[in-house]
Amino acid sequence: MTAAVPALAALAGLAGAALQAGGALKSVPPFAHAPLDVTLLAFAAALALLAPLLAGRRWVLHRALALPLAGCAGLWLWWVLAAAWSPWAAGAADRLPEVALAGPVLLLLGLVLGAEDASRRALAGATLAIGLFTGAALAWGLATDALVLGGAPGQDPTRVRVAYQVAGLAIATAAGLAALRLAMARGWAARAAWAAATAALAGAVLLPGGRAAFAILGLGVALVPAAWLWLHGRRAAALLWPAAAALLAALALAALLLDEGRAAGLATLERLTDADGGGVDGARRLLWGTAWGAAGWWGLGPGGFPVLAGMGQARGFHPHNHGIEALLEGGAVGFALWLLAFGGGLLVLLARAPRVAPRRAAEVLALVLPVACTVMVSTDLGNRMAWFALGLALSLAVSAGERGQAGV
Repeated sequence: MTAAVPALAALAGLAGAALQAGGALKSVPPFAHAPLDVTLLAFAAALALLAPLLAGRRWVLHRALALPLAGCAGLWLWWVLAAAWSPWAAGAADRLPEVALAGPVLLLLGLVLGAEDASRRALAGATLAIGLFTGAALAWGLATDALVLGGAPGQDPTRVRVAYQVAGLAIATAAGLAALRLAMARGWAARAAWAAATAALAGAVLLPGGRAAFAILGLGVALVPAAWLWLHGRRAAALLWPAAAALLAALALAALLLDEGRAAGLATLERLTDADGGGVDGARRLLWGTAWGAAGWWGLGPGGFPVLAGMGQARGFHPHNHGIEALLEGGAVGFALWLLAFGGGLLVLLARAPRVAPRRAAEVLALVLPVACTVMVSTDLGNRMAWFALGLALSLAVSAGERGQAGV
C-alpha cells in the first residue's frame, strides 16, 4: 500500500487540477460538448483517492491550524443556523450543501493535496497544462469563429458560450506557475522555453476580456517567482524580478496599443481602455453599496441578498465579494467567522512559507493567489474554488510522512 501512495497521490493531484479548473475546461472544445460534467467526474475521482491517501501517510498538523479551522467550523454551523431566518428558503436550501457539506470536503482535499509532495506537484503541473490548453483552445476557437465570447443574441445554439472569467483565471494561474518554472530553470534552453510559455499565456489572457484575470496574471508573474527567490535567499533577485516583469509588461502593452491592427479583437484591452468596463464597474458598485447598507448583527441568512436587492430569486446575483457576502448574509457574527477562517488562512500561508521547502511554498502561492483575488470581486461562499484554495493555503501547516516516520 505504501509503495502505491505516490502514484495515487499524483492521480489525486491531476483530479484536483481538473476539479479546480473544471469551469475553464467546460468553456472550450472538446470538453464543452462532452456528455458528462468534467467537474463532477474530477470531484468523484478525487474523493475516491482521498481515503487511501489519508490512510497511506502519517499526517502531522501544526498548531497554527487551530484558529482557522475553528473559524471554518463556526462558519459552517452559523450558516446552517442562519438559514432559519433567510427570506428565501429555496435559495438557502440550494446554497447550504455547497457551504456546509461540500465546503469541508473541498477544504480537506486542499489540505491533503497541498501537503503531499507528489499530489502538489501533479496538481501544479496539471494546472499549468490546463491553462496552456485553455489559452490555445480559446485562440483557435475565436480564430475559427467556433466560440462566442459572452454569448450573442440569436446565436447558433451549437456554438459555445465562453465563460471569460473562469477561462481567464485558468490562464492567469498557469502563467504564475510558468513564471515560477522560468525562475527555477537551469540552462538557456529551459529558460527560453518557459519564457515563451509565460509570454504565450500573457497573450492568451488578453482574449477573453476578463480584467481581473489580467491583473491576477500580472500579480502571479511578478510575485510567485519573487517569493521563490526570496525564500532561496536570493534577496536582490527577488526584489528585481517584479520590477523587470512590470517593465516588460508595460513595453508589450504599449506596443499592442500603438498597433491598432494587433489590438483589435483583444477583448481584455477593449475593457481596460473602456472608462466603465462596459458597465460592469457601475453594477458592482451598486451591488456593494446595497450590501453594505443592509448589514446587521445576525445577517439576512443564506440567499437573502437577491431578495433584498429586488432581483427576485436569482442565484447569479450576489454581492461579488466574499467578505461583504459573509457580513450581509451572516451578519457581524458571520463576518468574524469568515475573517477567522479565510484571514487565518492567509496568515498561515505567510507564516509557514519560510518554514517549508521554497518550491512547495511558491507552488501553493501560485495556486492560491488567483482564487484569493477572485473571491474579492466575484463568486459566492458556495464556490468550490474558494474552499479548495483555503485548504491549499492551510496545507503549509501540515506535513505528510511515511508511516512509522516522525513528522516534520
